[in-house]
Parts: sequence; structure tokens; C-alpha cells
Amino acid sequence: MPHLKHKNIGVIGLGIIGRGVSGNLRRKGFPVFVWNRTPRPVPNFVGSPAELAGLCNYIQVYVSDDEALLQTVNQLSEKLATRHIVIAHSTVAPDSMRAAAEIVEGRGARFIEAPFTGSKAAAGKGELVYYIGGNEAAWREARPILEASSKEIIEIGEIGQATAIKIATNMVTAASVQATAEALALVQALGVPLGKFVEAMQVNASYSTTLAMKMPKMIQREFEPHFSVKHMPKDVQIANQLGLSHYL
Repeated sequence: MPHLKHKNIGVIGLGIIGRGVSGNLRRKGFPVFVWNRTPRPVPNFVGSPAELAGLCNYIQVYVSDDEALLQTVNQLSEKLATRHIVIAHSTVAPDSMRAAAEIVEGRGARFIEAPFTGSKAAAGKGELVYYIGGNEAAWREARPILEASSKEIIEIGEIGQATAIKIATNMVTAASVQATAEALALVQALGVPLGKFVEAMQVNASYSTTLAMKMPKMIQREFEPHFSVKHMPKDVQIANQLGLSHYL
């Protein structure tokens, strides 16, 4: 594993995933500094993205959408230099990811695209899966940081391609969760015990890790957020826009 000089890690965005990742980094010995648009009473909370860049060579960005990502890298840019690697984890349109990379690289810093799969539990346990796009030398330097919060890292290709994979996989997840919810409603309306639906699905070709995780919570009506529902329509809308732009 490569040795990291100046090991301070900056984490921007303290939502469900950012909180889990920053906790993992601390448990694994990294000094972590954080910033969030809404101030949080957590250790090493700094005043701005620019201040974070002054303290940290490696900056992970876990903001939620296109506008937030571009706003964040613009706020970082005044302090970025060749020593910095910015790692963007947001699920956004590929064009937005490329625009963020252009801003960062325009300051001489390096940029890694690293959207991920996994929700609250995976972030807390360090079991996310990252899809990587961008400069190979940069991401290999930052690999120990990514390994601290992941169980697997998949190299995809150039900037924008990892985001395309993330959007495509989220299409499948969204369809699976929606279909499962509607199927459970149908079974319940017809008076069949929901446990029988689970039993049937467990030996069905369509069974998946997503169903294993979501069905019991749906049946027990446990709706604590592990991935906010508001983000899934955003991801599907990106998929629809990309499809239309390619005449699909």
C-alpha cells in the first residue's frame, strides 16, 4: 500500500454516507477535517471548503446533486494546488462530473470520480463499493483512503464513465424497490400472508441482495433512512435525460 504524505483527509458533506465515511477514516487512524453546508457539532469542523483545502491534501466530496458538487469545487478552487487530490462521490450527470474535473484540474490539482454503491450500513462498516474514473496515478495514490471505507474498488475508465455506471445500476435498484413495494401491496390486498411472498421470492430467479435488505423492512414498516428517497427520483431523472439525449 502506498505511503500517504500529509495524511489529513477532508470530507465535505455530512449526510448519511459522509458521516459514516468520516467515522471510518478516524477509526483507521486518519486525521479528518470536515465541512457541511449546515454546521454540525462534530470534531474538526472547519469554516469553509477553502479552509479545508488549506489543511488537507486529499478531499472527499459527498454532496448530493449537480449544483452542490459544482458549487463545492468552485469554493475549493481558490485554495487548490498541485498537492491536492479531490475525490468526487456524488451521483450527478456525467457532464457535471466532467465540469467539476475541469475546475479542479484548471487549478493544477488532480480529480478522481468515485461514485459508489452501498447505503448507511455499508458506510458505517467500511463496505462501500467505489466505481473509479480518472487519472490512474492519482487514484492509486489515494487508494488507501478509498479502501478505508470500501470492500471493493472497480476501475471503470475516464471521467464520466464511472458516473454512467452508477446511474445505470441505480436504475435497476430503483425498479427493484418499486416493484417489490407494489408486489407486497398486491399480495396484502389479496389476503395472502406477506411471509409467503418472501418465501416464494427467496427461491425466485429475481431475488437479490436489494430484496433481501428491503423486503423485511417494508413488511415491518421500518422506514429509517439508509438512502433518502428524494435522491432516487433525482438519479432516475438523470437517467431519463441521458436516454433522451441518446434517442433512447
